[in-house]
This record gives sequence, structure tokens and C-alpha cells, in this order.
Amino acid sequence: MEIVTSKIEGKVLFIILKGRIDSQNAADVENKITTIKGENNFEDIIIDAESLEYISSAGLRIILRLRKEYPNIKIINVSSDVYEIFDMTGFTEMIKLEKAYRKLSVDGCEIIGRGANGEVYRLDPDTIIKVYLNPDSLDDIHRERELARRAFVLGIPTAIPYDVVKVGNSYGSVFELLNAQSFSKIINADPSKIDEVVKMFVDLLKKIHSTEVLPEDMPDMKAVALDWADFLKDYLPSDKWQKLYNLIKAVPESNMMMHGDYHTKNVMLQNGEVLLIDMDTLCHGYPIFEFASIFNAYIGFNKLQEDNAPSFLGIPDELLVPFWEKTITAYFETDDKEYLDSVTDKASLIGYTRLMRRLIRRNGLEDEKGRAKIEFYKEQILTLLDRVDSLEL
Repeated sequence: MEIVTSKIEGKVLFIILKGRIDSQNAADVENKITTIKGENNFEDIIIDAESLEYISSAGLRIILRLRKEYPNIKIINVSSDVYEIFDMTGFTEMIKLEKAYRKLSVDGCEIIGRGANGEVYRLDPDTIIKVYLNPDSLDDIHRERELARRAFVLGIPTAIPYDVVKVGNSYGSVFELLNAQSFSKIINADPSKIDEVVKMFVDLLKKIHSTEVLPEDMPDMKAVALDWADFLKDYLPSDKWQKLYNLIKAVPESNMMMHGDYHTKNVMLQNGEVLLIDMDTLCHGYPIFEFASIFNAYIGFNKLQEDNAPSFLGIPDELLVPFWEKTITAYFETDDKEYLDSVTDKASLIGYTRLMRRLIRRNGLEDEKGRAKIEFYKEQILTLLDRVDSLEL
């Protein structure tokens, strides 16, 4: 067995270590690494220790010499036993190390949630896993874990991931959710429970919106929405674009928490307790931005793609609009149609702004079908701008 092999990916040289490295073979290992370095053009080094079983102080000194030459060196796929050696010798404080992750498969597992960054599967009755779409998602996973922790400390009922695993070429976060069911699944199984679900849905939403956060802890949703509007500057008449931008700019500043992707697949019921999942979109801001996201989930996305929302949310098409209407009625505690229509107009204006930008950025202008959708969103935005003069609720 060769103890040292290598591969190049872009400007990164991967040095792959196997078996045991000790005083008996350390010199040969270092000579091999020196030869590999001389034969390749690279800028950084990553050591893959997935098959490394043991490393002695002689092997550690090789890594120290590499670190001196390449300060950004990283060691990945470190087993628990080898990690303990690095930890005991202080290497974890000097070099970035990534532990090996146990491997899981989601083949045949039920999809219980789906978002912009990943999909949520039920592994078994006790556990779920969120699989990230981006293969280089470890930073995103750690960020979401920290956001979930902050929300939990502030009293928001959520599940905090207890393990990170490898799923195919990507990574996943594992949560314990014993017998939990999404609100979508509850409604789909028994549509007569829609009012009961709406009440729990709105109660949690109000709790989120009444929770103040440190602005530096979470993104500012107003800043994000201003970027959406700014993107459309070249696609809308200048006076209309200016009004859209000014409307968003005039939205009150707020440090209150928002979920950012609040819908019935991201809210679960576990033994009578409501839990929020998919916490990577947590932010702070004025509630109109949250309602724009909710509008898109139930109405906006479904305007031009029939069955898009039902397939995404998992609830019948005929319940989408009623769910939206019942949600805003319960949240604002009024059945004043004129007021609720104004809420829908304001939410849909921001929602369609996001959808138009999204489609343009996804090359929607390159084919006839995409251009037709973009034109539809544009017409909706222009029509709404004629009757919306404030985004305050």
C-alpha cells in the first residue's frame, strides 16, 4: 500500500495519506511529498487523512514543516483516533482540521421539506436530515446551526442539529424530530384542520416577529429587498423603478426576527409542540418582507407554474389561496377586506420583485417562455405600483 498519493484540483494539491506514519517511514513519506510538490503546479495544499490510521511525532513534524511553507494548509477527513492525536499535541489550534463525517444515504427516504438551499428528508421515525444542495456547504451548515442556537436561546422552538454527515458529494445536518409532522402533511391528510393549523402557524409567526435580535447576528431583510429592487433598475420604467426603490427604502427599520422562508413545510408538530425548521434564512426586519415570502410560497410561485406550489408545499391547490387569506386574517385580527387586500398588494409587490429578479438571474431572458414570465411579473409590479403608496402595515 502506498502511504502517500496525490491529486490536483484547480490550484489545490491534495496529499492523500494512508496507513501509519511513524519514525520508521517518516523520511520516506517526506521525500515522497517533496517529489509530488516538485511535479505539480499549485498554490495551496490539503491533506486528506481519511485512510490515515496513526501518525507519530515524526509525522507531525512533516506537517509542521509543510505549514511553514504553506500557511493555509488544511487537513480533512480526520478520523476520531487521529483527531485525538492532533488535539493532544496542539495541532487543532495551529492548523484547520476537519473531522471525517459518517456517510448516510437518503435513497428511498420521504422528502418532508424543500428550500432554496437544501432538502429535508425523514431518515426514520426519530430523525430527519437536511441535505444541502451546495457540495461545499460546511460553512453554511455551521452558520445555520449558530442561527438555530441563537433562535432557541431567544425562546423560538426549533430543533438544533446534533450531527453533520456526508450525503453523496454533499453534507447534511441531522436533527431529532420524534414523530414530527409538517403542517403541510397535516393539512393534506385532513383539509378540515386548516383553521386549526392556521392558528398554530400564526401564533408561532407572531412569536418570531415579537422577538428582538442583535442586528449584527442576522441579515437585514430590508437591505436584501433593496438589492432586489436595485437589480431591476434596467428592466422597469425609470419613474416606476424609483417609486419601487423608494417604497422599500421607506419601510421602517426593525430588529425583530423573521424566518425568511416561513411556510407549512418548515413548521412541524411534534407531540403537540410546534417546531420551526430550516433556520438558514433567519434575518431581521419589518414583517412585510416575511409576508412577501409567504405570498410567494402560496400564490406567487404558482401564478405561472401550475402545480408548482402544491408539489412544493404538499397541500391541495384549492387550499393555497384560502390558506394565505386565513393567515393574514388571523395575523392582523381583522376581516376588513379593504385592509387585507392592501396587505396582499404590498406583499405581492415585494414578492413579484423578488420573482422577476430571480428569473432574470436564472437566464429567463434567453428563451420565449422565460421572457413571457418576466413580462408577467413586470406587468404585475407596474399595476401594483399604481395603487401602493406605502409598504407599512
